Amino acid sequence: MDRLIYTAMTGASAAQHRQQLLANNLANASTPGFRAELSTFRAVPMRGDGASTRVFALEATAGHSDAAGPISHTGRKLDVAARGGAFLAVQGLDGTEAYSRAGALEVNADGTLVNAVGLPVLSDAGPLVAPVGAQIEIAEDGTVSASVAGQPPELIGRIKLVTPDADNRLQRGGDGLFRGPQAEPLPTDATARLQSGALEGSNVNPIEAMIGMIAVARQFEAQMRLLQNAETNDRTASQLLGLGS
Repeated sequence: MDRLIYTAMTGASAAQHRQQLLANNLANASTPGFRAELSTFRAVPMRGDGASTRVFALEATAGHSDAAGPISHTGRKLDVAARGGAFLAVQGLDGTEAYSRAGALEVNADGTLVNAVGLPVLSDAGPLVAPVGAQIEIAEDGTVSASVAGQPPELIGRIKLVTPDADNRLQRGGDGLFRGPQAEPLPTDATARLQSGALEGSNVNPIEAMIGMIAVARQFEAQMRLLQNAETNDRTASQLLGLGS
């Protein structure tokens, strides 16, 4: 069987994978703090007897877009938008420290400060817990204060803010949250700041995503035509061999 079948198959698989990422990006175009996923592939020559004239398309290390999303002012006290490249620390479902740009925060029935999906927001000392029924104020440096009616505000902690760099790159997990290298916690960035009463939107460009999906669909069709041509060539070759026997 011609190697064309295998090389075309890897190209079709790569196109299908990119289509999935683009579809996921488009579905999250209105998700606050969402970072668009990027798909990268590399061409690997197929080794064997003879010249390496055919290549496989293999997925390389995927990343995400660091472009800032649009800021919308909500006026809600528990809405915060991370400035620059900062991320908020939250506790993932697996108990590890993770990071997110989604800043629509709430206070649950236990008084714990959580994000929109109920994950606890972390300080350097752990989850931030306020007295039940208290009014929450979040300063631009992440300091969280709670005040009960008739009493002065009480400091309950500071949201842990981290800023990834070249030595501490974030990796997206299957749960949509980001984590440091080897899932190790990143150091607190004391200079990171928040913007209160605002939310950062998704950095997905819907038009760009749609154009990308159309281009990938055409690429997938081209790969499938190559597979059909390889099948036709193989069938024709078999018939010619049969005639000569």
